[in-house]
Amino acid sequence: MAVYVYSVVAAGHPQRLDGVDGVGDPPADLRTVHNGKLSAVVSDAPEDLRPKRRDLAAHQSVQERLMADGTVLPLQFGFVTSDDDAVKAVLGERAELFTERLRALEGCAEYHLKAAQQEEALLREILRESDEARRLNEEIRSGRNSPELPLALGELVAQEVEVRHDQRAAAVVDVLREFARDERLSQATGDDFLNVSFLVDRDNEKPFLSSEQGLADELGEDFDLRLRGPLPPYSFV
Repeated sequence: MAVYVYSVVAAGHPQRLDGVDGVGDPPADLRTVHNGKLSAVVSDAPEDLRPKRRDLAAHQSVQERLMADGTVLPLQFGFVTSDDDAVKAVLGERAELFTERLRALEGCAEYHLKAAQQEEALLREILRESDEARRLNEEIRSGRNSPELPLALGELVAQEVEVRHDQRAAAVVDVLREFARDERLSQATGDDFLNVSFLVDRDNEKPFLSSEQGLADELGEDFDLRLRGPLPPYSFV
């Protein structure tokens, strides 16, 4: 039967899985596959596996339980292989890599931050600080009938938005990276100008959280900073 793989841990990890269910309906029983100094937490894989809420929650619960007792290399939802022997083979083939990553992630958790600025506030800021944008806007408002003016203003505003978003994203990351062991930037989508994950040592969690709150207070109510964590370190495996 196909095997669903949740995560990799050191063989010495407590691996307390009592009371935690695996994916599937009914939930699959969890077990461990060992090879040398490494173990993988697995279960039988359901035939109709889909990213349903219950299964996503089950996958996350396994990571959180393991994370509470030690370092974990969490796999993304949906990793399936042929059988336990295949899992054991991968543990052996990639033992050096897995061991290095476990060492790099020891004592750390992931914090994921997204940030956005209210569109109206950003447009007001651009009109206030850009002489050219303000001039174009005033000409349009005066009733001058030229199709080139809205186009020119739109292009200018788009450029200003990109520059300001890039500058603010860099400034936020620059402050918070002082308290992080590593960081991973992802493409921001929608209204967000920042999408970043930080690997934070447990000893630095309080100053990291305090700095993030300080940034939120400094930026003000026109900005929306959304921080999630502590999380299993998916972005750093």
